[in-house]
Amino acid sequence: MTVGLLWRDYGRRCVAELIGTYVLVVVGPSSVIVISLLSLSSTPLAHLLVALTFGGTVGAIIMLLGEHSGAVINPALTLAAASARLLKGGLVIPYLLFQTAGGILAGLTLRIVFTPLGDTTSLGSTKLATGISPMMGIALETLGTFVLAISALAATAWVRRAGVQALAVGGTLVILILFIGPLTGAGFNPARSLGPALASDSFSNLYVYMVGPVVGALLAGLLFRQIHASRNPPQLRVALKMGSVSNQSSL
Repeated sequence: MTVGLLWRDYGRRCVAELIGTYVLVVVGPSSVIVISLLSLSSTPLAHLLVALTFGGTVGAIIMLLGEHSGAVINPALTLAAASARLLKGGLVIPYLLFQTAGGILAGLTLRIVFTPLGDTTSLGSTKLATGISPMMGIALETLGTFVLAISALAATAWVRRAGVQALAVGGTLVILILFIGPLTGAGFNPARSLGPALASDSFSNLYVYMVGPVVGALLAGLLFRQIHASRNPPQLRVALKMGSVSNQSSL
């Protein structure tokens, strides 16, 4: 295989996943940090602003990078797409590695920018609210990631317009953050939680945000695989299109 083919099949997609994940993990947690620095965390609009920031960023990334990689930008959703057979097996490990790298680089960026300003949010790390046990946190993260993954997989398989996909996935994330964010911080994405945690040395209950999203994503992928198979003939091949990728066979 030539270098050009390798770049087209792997390099371009992996770089897009790294950039997309990096942008999400910089912009999203930055909203948490800025709101805290402005002493607005206790205001009624705080959660709405954070939700809109995360959802809007995901939507924008789908619009801008979807045609290059599918704009998965989430290791949990990579596992969901793989288990649903909407992602080539050869892309799973590269996607996981580059998405994780994007999250870690974003965490370092947050540390450089906000630590001198007196950040008190552990760089926007996801944390359990008072009274929420780790087991409850895992259950909530599993549920939230399951719903998010189903919306992303449905948009991938059944929607052809990138703008509608962006609205569907970004809108779902906004709603989930509004409901689950006050309880767990609404991680739903191991790279989003890992990056700020590593950069701020804040590892309390980090496993909640690894286990919950992975379990929820795998359950969603397996369920969607059955639903999708029942709606389409076995020979139908669906391109990975969590944005508008149309040239990649998924099976």
